[in-house]
Amino acid sequence: MNTIKNILSFTLFLFLMSCATAQPQREYSSSNKKAIKAYEAALTAYNTFDPRTGMPDLKGAESNLTKSIKSDPNFIEAYLLMSQVYQDWGKSKEAIDYLKKSIEINPNFFPNSFFFLARLEFNEGNYADAKVHAEKYLSFPRVPEDMKRAGQKIVSNSEFAMKLIANPVPFTPVNLGPGVNTDRPEYFPTITADDNTLLFTRLVVDPNAQQGGVQEDFFVSQKRGGQWSTARSISSRINTLYNEGAPSLASDGQTLIFTACEIFDSYGDYRDGFGSCDLFVTRRIGNEWTVPVNLGETINSANWESQPSFSADGKTLYFIRGTRSKDGRRTGDIWYATLNKSGEWNRPQRLSDVVNTDGNEASVLIHPDGQTLYFSSDGHPGMGNLDIFVSRKQPDGSWGKPENLGYPINTHAEENSLLVSSDGKVAFFASDRPGGFGDLDLYSFELPANVRPQFTTYFKGIVYDAKTKKPLEAKFELIDLRTGEVVVTSYSNEANGEFMVALATNRDYALNVNKRGYNFYSKNFNLTERKGESDPFLMDVPLVPLEMQEVVRLDNVFFDLDKSTLRPESKIELDKLYAFLMNNPKIKIQLNGHTDNRGDKAHNQKLSEDRAKAVVDYLIAKGIEPGRLSSKGFGDTKPIIADPKTEADHQMNRRTEYIILQ
Repeated sequence: MNTIKNILSFTLFLFLMSCATAQPQREYSSSNKKAIKAYEAALTAYNTFDPRTGMPDLKGAESNLTKSIKSDPNFIEAYLLMSQVYQDWGKSKEAIDYLKKSIEINPNFFPNSFFFLARLEFNEGNYADAKVHAEKYLSFPRVPEDMKRAGQKIVSNSEFAMKLIANPVPFTPVNLGPGVNTDRPEYFPTITADDNTLLFTRLVVDPNAQQGGVQEDFFVSQKRGGQWSTARSISSRINTLYNEGAPSLASDGQTLIFTACEIFDSYGDYRDGFGSCDLFVTRRIGNEWTVPVNLGETINSANWESQPSFSADGKTLYFIRGTRSKDGRRTGDIWYATLNKSGEWNRPQRLSDVVNTDGNEASVLIHPDGQTLYFSSDGHPGMGNLDIFVSRKQPDGSWGKPENLGYPINTHAEENSLLVSSDGKVAFFASDRPGGFGDLDLYSFELPANVRPQFTTYFKGIVYDAKTKKPLEAKFELIDLRTGEVVVTSYSNEANGEFMVALATNRDYALNVNKRGYNFYSKNFNLTERKGESDPFLMDVPLVPLEMQEVVRLDNVFFDLDKSTLRPESKIELDKLYAFLMNNPKIKIQLNGHTDNRGDKAHNQKLSEDRAKAVVDYLIAKGIEPGRLSSKGFGDTKPIIADPKTEADHQMNRRTEYIILQ
């Protein structure tokens, strides 16, 4: 609908200007000279732009139109122009009243009035009236094809909106409280995978700001005891006297990608840019953030890039790229870029027309599940202005048809900047609804089940040296055991060793943590049956230095039941072990096999020996020298859990290990 808004407004203006020429074939609807004089003065004022605001002289136009209508209460052109003045002023209700008056005087004088009226009523949420007046407009002969399509869209969207209102979804928004919200606007929230660190944009008053004494900065709040702490400025390295906005905090809280539209940083240094707004990245080391760096001309263009959303796997960046439509409007589409194996961004691609429209797309969010995309749009069937939609990734990798989140999450107002928690149960958004602390506040609400993403949890802790206890930076790889796909690549914080990895459920994962000079660490996460449990995995990762003669468990080596046959998913872990041996050619290791205490002891001893040897044979087949490898079976003689009671206990005792031989 907004696609032809400017064209239609211009159409009305041309009509009014043609009336002003007073050509013989086109006379005014009034013969009152006083009314005509005031009307033409209003047209002159409307066509005079105020250099301070870049807007027409609306006050002058309004004043003269008031005089014109007073002189002739049936002067249709004066009512039409007054409606246009109030539209430009953002006073839709007044604009509607004046359009209705012009139609009351003569409904056939300017048929387009019915379209303008329907459009205004739709944007105000008066859907029944909008449908009636759009249908009336379509009943006129010789309606231009583009306006006919726009009128039909008003009819179908009005019907769609009324259907949503008749079937409301649960919606009870809760203000996040004084720790987050102030009398200033707060918006564009982003959150870590544990849902405990909230980062958002605030419009602050600053007399030193470069844009009229106000500017956008980032603030951070922590959840403590169920309440959000008093938000603090994120860092003087990031916040400047210019605007920083629309942040995307990586799920581990270590990387921040954001929009900056000016070219100087907080130190007055030149901040390289490629367009009016670019995307920048900064990383956290300990509790400090690095100086932001432009993501480069592969991502940024001569247009504007904004509203990024960084996927939890650290591989894909979604963002909005602005363009100019044929009628001169600035609109946005959703684009995405992926990281290649060298850690560089591939050329961005535009999402398909299933998601993007000829309208405006904004506020894109990729959920940590990697399968669910939320965004705002005025191009899909909705309730007017920007509505929030959800699209789900299909088996072939494409994005499915967007679904409107429903009423009253969406209304005739503009809804955007939706944030969804990792577990998918809670959503956050910005609103200026009554009862807040002032202007836009951040709220949360329980997300309806039908528009929730897949459930995700997280693995969180600290990586440290098992000998010195010193925190370490190490590389994390989370691998889907079924497909062998590396789902997540991440690093622990180099200053404090902290890490957090998002885990989507309904998958089995192999986790590998490695750092040069250390044995690698492996862990198995069986989440196939875990669909809604909220308990995260909290544990630290001790990396064993190569000089320590410590046993290292291979948690992702699997055998067929009561056999020594390696299962296919074991290849992932064993290939990591192979790479470890290739990178450390002087190391010799012994593979150890263990069983649980069920069954015949002699059989268990033989089974453990065969399983350890199966691993040795695999590595030799890959190219490791036989002299570097040996194997030993221990049967059930060295259990981790001495008195196993559950299947999980038995699984702990059934294991494969290696130890470096001195």
